[in-house]
Amino acid sequence: MILLSGNFKILNLGEMAFVHLDVRHFCILLICTAFVSVPSNAEIKVNPPEDFEIVDSGYLGYLSLQWQPPLFLDNFNDCPIEYELKYRNIGSKYWKTVITKNLHYKDGFDLNKGVEAKIHTLVPAQCTNGLEVRSSWSEATYWTSPRGNEDTKVREMDCVYYNWQHLLCSWKPGMSAHLVTNYQLFYWFEGLKHAIQCPDYIKANGKNTGCRFPHLESSDYKDFYICVNGSSESHPIQPSYFIFQLQNIVKPLPPEYLSLTVENSEKVNLRWSMPKGPIPANCFIYEIEFTEDDTTWVVRTLHLFGKNTTTVENEIQITRTSNESKKLCFLVRSKINMYCSDDGLWSEWSDEQCWKGDIWKETVVFFLIPFAFISLFVLVITCLLLYNQRALLKTIFHTKKEVFSHQETFF
Repeated sequence: MILLSGNFKILNLGEMAFVHLDVRHFCILLICTAFVSVPSNAEIKVNPPEDFEIVDSGYLGYLSLQWQPPLFLDNFNDCPIEYELKYRNIGSKYWKTVITKNLHYKDGFDLNKGVEAKIHTLVPAQCTNGLEVRSSWSEATYWTSPRGNEDTKVREMDCVYYNWQHLLCSWKPGMSAHLVTNYQLFYWFEGLKHAIQCPDYIKANGKNTGCRFPHLESSDYKDFYICVNGSSESHPIQPSYFIFQLQNIVKPLPPEYLSLTVENSEKVNLRWSMPKGPIPANCFIYEIEFTEDDTTWVVRTLHLFGKNTTTVENEIQITRTSNESKKLCFLVRSKINMYCSDDGLWSEWSDEQCWKGDIWKETVVFFLIPFAFISLFVLVITCLLLYNQRALLKTIFHTKKEVFSHQETFF
């Protein structure tokens, strides 16, 4: 036991052991505090972007999402700040996501629905001791001004890009649209300064029911925006919005020249010309309808065929199912393939080309029967003529004989 003077109490050896143990733990705690750093980014915060908005510049669905940098970025002057943007049409299942360093982003939207978007700030990991810091979300929505009843919108809108040259759209009036209602079409694609109204309307009973578009320069492989709205003295008309790409609605021409040859008793070679127009030859897929007697089947040239068909571009070889087949026919139609578009329309069917087997027998029969009838007729006529001539000669001979007999009696 140790005696301490003054206000200190006397400690025994057991109590000194506890004091020594507490001091050791305290020192370990100080060492850990000094040398083990607490991640500083747990205290780092960044604000979301400012003034986030969706701007409609009149391009019929091509909208601009824009924002300003967040406040208090002084602590990140040397850091490459990025923004994560998510957007979609309201009601869509999936968000589109973009990470950018810019303060704006543009994309196309279906304005028949609303648009929603959200954005937050990203501070990269190299600026925050290895962990990325994100701000809270800043959100924005956009709707076109509500106008008119749903049943006043145009119906059965149909657009076809004929032979990759001429665009034509047609529609029917809305179910509740009055007879005095007339519709106007506006279109825009990237490269035009502003939306343009249809210059050549298709009309029925004095009302616009479609549009013939002029030559569209540099309009392929980009979104093509259309708005069809209307005017009526009695009630407002709800506009309709459409987005598509022209190469996906191309309807080409069918091949004009078809050739069918039978190389031997089994192989049939089918050939056809390339459809006319500006479409490259490597952009076509073909569908061939082949008929052998009463059996018909269809094959496509860019698909894997069965054992009876092979193909090379605009030529295909088919194996006959029977050597006794009397008639072979085929026709062809064309479409833009998946290497030049995501979709497309089939052309009309070409004229039919046929081959008939044993044609020489038919030809012989065709000529032999008339020839036999003619020959028989000539033979009968000849016999009649000969018979008549013989009878005539016989009569003349008897006449002369009688005259000669009379002359002998007279003398």
